Amino acid sequence: MSTVTTKTKSASSVTVSVPGTTANLGPGFDSFGLALEVANLVTVSTTNKTTPLPAMVEATGRSFFLGSGLPPFPFSWKIKGTVPQARGLGSSVTVRLGILMGLNSLCGNPLSRHGIYRLCAELEGHPDNAAPAMFGGFTIARSHLDPIRLPVAANLRFVLLIPDFEVATPDARKVMPKSISIGDAAANTADAAVIATAFATKKYELLRGAFGDRLHQPYRSRLVPFLAEVVTAGEQAGAIGGWLSGSGSTICCLAPSAASAKKVSLAMRSAAPKGARIVIVAADNSGARVLKS
Repeated sequence: MSTVTTKTKSASSVTVSVPGTTANLGPGFDSFGLALEVANLVTVSTTNKTTPLPAMVEATGRSFFLGSGLPPFPFSWKIKGTVPQARGLGSSVTVRLGILMGLNSLCGNPLSRHGIYRLCAELEGHPDNAAPAMFGGFTIARSHLDPIRLPVAANLRFVLLIPDFEVATPDARKVMPKSISIGDAAANTADAAVIATAFATKKYELLRGAFGDRLHQPYRSRLVPFLAEVVTAGEQAGAIGGWLSGSGSTICCLAPSAASAKKVSLAMRSAAPKGARIVIVAADNSGARVLKS
């Protein structure tokens, strides 16, 4: 960091695996999230020299040192993995959470997992990706309260159609309305309750027809104009349902099994423009973790 003066006694390094995530799941705006079996590996190392860091990394480091009360020290970082940038799969959380957990590990774990989660959610501005990335499974995040976490069945598959263009979260928020009707709010509330019930009881057939949204997806579809066609194609091929992953551009369909996921993926691809790629994954019920050296 640019303002550090304290030096560590010896060089050390730690690598953190952070899963990608899909957020909102339709009506659960800024609340619902689910961890996926794709991940980025973030390596954080102490160093004896100060080098410029990206703004996001520097701000994350500053947040850790302020939150832990520890004196700052210079560090370097690197990232690799399979979570694409600006595609609605939580790439920014993999960076922030990786830095926070890496620094925490290097400092002897002064912060709890919940403490790190709260710092990450504050940096993100919303907790829907931070919660599943940290704790795994399906999560319901509630502003300043700890999230509710529910494990996800291993047989479910999430078919990700990843377009060849990015959608920045700030741009996706700009197209949303400042208000919606009482009827639309009531419909979203009902569908969100059904989704939470389905994951809590593992009665996933309840999810059919529950991913509809009236708050953000109809307006964000101008940024991903083939959203409705891809979701419809996936559902007709056997998907339980589908949604815009986070703010996009990825579209996610939920398949009840690995066998059905293949048919769903072919249908989704046929309804999308050229350049999009398909990734089929299960849920990650473990969440972020520090890897052994």
